[in-house]
Amino acid sequence: MPDPLAGFVTGPVRVSVPATSANLGPGFDSLGLALDLRDELEGEVLPDGLVVEVRGAGADAVPLDEQHLVVRALRAAFDVLGGQPPGLRLTCANVVPHARGLGSSSAAIVGGVALARALVTDGARLLDDDAALRLAADLEGHPDNVAPALLGGFVISGRESGEWYAVRSPVDARLGAVAFVPPDPVSTEVARGLLPAEVPHADAAADAGRAALLVAALAGRPEHLLAATRDFLHQAYRRPAMPATLDLVAQLRAEGHAAVVSPAPDPPSWCSSTAPT
Repeated sequence: MPDPLAGFVTGPVRVSVPATSANLGPGFDSLGLALDLRDELEGEVLPDGLVVEVRGAGADAVPLDEQHLVVRALRAAFDVLGGQPPGLRLTCANVVPHARGLGSSSAAIVGGVALARALVTDGARLLDDDAALRLAADLEGHPDNVAPALLGGFVISGRESGEWYAVRSPVDARLGAVAFVPPDPVSTEVARGLLPAEVPHADAAADAGRAALLVAALAGRPEHLLAATRDFLHQAYRRPAMPATLDLVAQLRAEGHAAVVSPAPDPPSWCSSTAPT
């Protein structure tokens, strides 16, 4: 009889996955930055059953069964890698705040994909970074958070001819990010619902120019960050859903800080919505 544990790594494996901030002002659905906050995941293949343990952010709210977002991502990755393990133990030490716009769902998805790859013998070859990105973006529905969560750093991402792409770009070592985390969540669906179906051509052109400038500013021209983070497409439209956040952004920008809203992409149908910071 074949060994059901064949093809899987013996003993526990660990992965670490960062929080992310998307858009960064004008880079709507296309720019993302990995942050220092990290969730730590540990997985181990068992002879049978499923054990899910969670501590830290979201511990009192997430399901501890097959509906857990990391487990869903693990299952999807195992399917691509050739088959499900007979049993599984997952332990999550969460630091990334949930429902606060710092990419907690993307961290869970990327963490699950990376953990499955580590648990399968030769998994890195069977599911390389390009394939892992495709899978994670398919699960999330957008690449702007999962791409920096997987690749690290500052990433420009999108979709072309039905395929996801992600390109890393440099970040000047002099730069740092500070996140203001709101006490209450805001529904992504509500925030997205405030966006107009069409915007003036002049606003679109201005936003494109600022997004291009932002790439250069992050790479080594930080003196342009304030202008480069001015947004024309989405932040002002969201004000009814998050007036305190937009007031803080305006105050910080008036003082010369390159402040932006960090909203989440639309969540997959099987995870919770996240909110702007």
